[in-house]
Amino acid sequence: MSGRILIIDAAATNRIVLRVKMLAAHFAVDACATAKEAKALISQTRPDLILINLCDASENRYDFCRQLRKSAETATVAIIAVGGADTATARFAALDAGADDILALPINDTLLLARIRSLLRVRSTREELALRESTSCALGFDEKAAPFAPAARVALLTDQTGDNLPLCRKLQAGLRQDIPQRAPASVLADTGAEQAPDLFVIDACGKEQGTLFGLVSDLRARVETRWAAQLIVVPKDAHEVAAMFLDLGADDVVPADCCEGELKLRARALIQRKLGQDKLRDTVRSGLQAAITDPLTGLYNRRYAEPHLARMAEQAVATRQPFAVMMIDIDYFKAVNDTYGHPAGDAVLCQLSTHLRANLRAIDLVARMGGEEFLIAMPGTTKTQARLAADRLRHLIDGSVLAHAEDGSPISVTISVGVAVSAPCATDNPAIGKICTSADKALFRAKSSGRNQVAMSKSAA
Repeated sequence: MSGRILIIDAAATNRIVLRVKMLAAHFAVDACATAKEAKALISQTRPDLILINLCDASENRYDFCRQLRKSAETATVAIIAVGGADTATARFAALDAGADDILALPINDTLLLARIRSLLRVRSTREELALRESTSCALGFDEKAAPFAPAARVALLTDQTGDNLPLCRKLQAGLRQDIPQRAPASVLADTGAEQAPDLFVIDACGKEQGTLFGLVSDLRARVETRWAAQLIVVPKDAHEVAAMFLDLGADDVVPADCCEGELKLRARALIQRKLGQDKLRDTVRSGLQAAITDPLTGLYNRRYAEPHLARMAEQAVATRQPFAVMMIDIDYFKAVNDTYGHPAGDAVLCQLSTHLRANLRAIDLVARMGGEEFLIAMPGTTKTQARLAADRLRHLIDGSVLAHAEDGSPISVTISVGVAVSAPCATDNPAIGKICTSADKALFRAKSSGRNQVAMSKSAA
């Protein structure tokens, strides 16, 4: 298993034992005794995860842990505190200092390795989010981080009933919101009518742990719930059970004897991580949308149009129906910019785009190919239908006011249209380049013949 681990412990024996265990699990390992040595190692080879003994009396390791969390270089590095007492107070102190988890001595090897695997799984997402945020800052799109949202959706899955369950009371007091209780079996029966919670807190202290193992896997596999965080409450000292839940996809486990503060810190950390991942996915979707969309008109651009035409051609072969391609050019558009200015020209482009979209079918593609040139692709369209549609659009634009000059005078333009139609009942995939070239040649004839005209390609593709 890949990953670099840094062990920080003043006791040489502890370092040796942990090093041997990590090497046996095929990790790259560095080890040191002090925070100063750790800083030097981190600057040389940044680790993916740190195992740190917070209970070393020679220095304040809690402050060092906080420094690691605040530093941009180590903010996404996973931290597991090892050693110390196995008490709610000790666990809360470690989590409050920035550790992702705390494992008391003697460390259960199965749980330790499961926890490491779990934390390394989420680290790549954290790093990608941090990278994208830094890129946004560099591009001037920096947004202030949103504070913890108390209205995050949280659901408690438990077979116990009653309005005064200790676990529910802890959650509601820590998160300061009502926590709905649901039977675990009811979750998988949902049809997705309601939005999935941001966090599932699953009570695994009952007798049906085997069933809950399957529930954790199913929640992670389903589209509606795969991104929801999972916090599993397990019996105290149930290390093997906790490890199993982590390996099945749970995000965190917490012993049933945890205090309200520990439960709050773990739940809030998972919610913030989940919301951060949502933000990352939104960023990816927005970036993809921006990559295929013309920023001025909102139409698709050439990058989107070309593969879309290829898919349309494949569908034409499958359905044995033709499709049409129109190339549209605004007549004398340079004169609009020269006479009225580029803002007026932009307004003309935007209004023309609106007219085109409003007067075509939803299935038709409208794209801005560059400058004042537009492409329209119409599946299932014959030559006669394409000619009628092109004439209709030409007449529509010819009689429309698309913008106004600074003095209020109306600005109108005309368009020239070239049309090409694929051969019906094609047995081979129509050549997209040939169809577009045919439409371009027809557009050239329309402009050469006096503009404000529709010209049909003389040959089908």
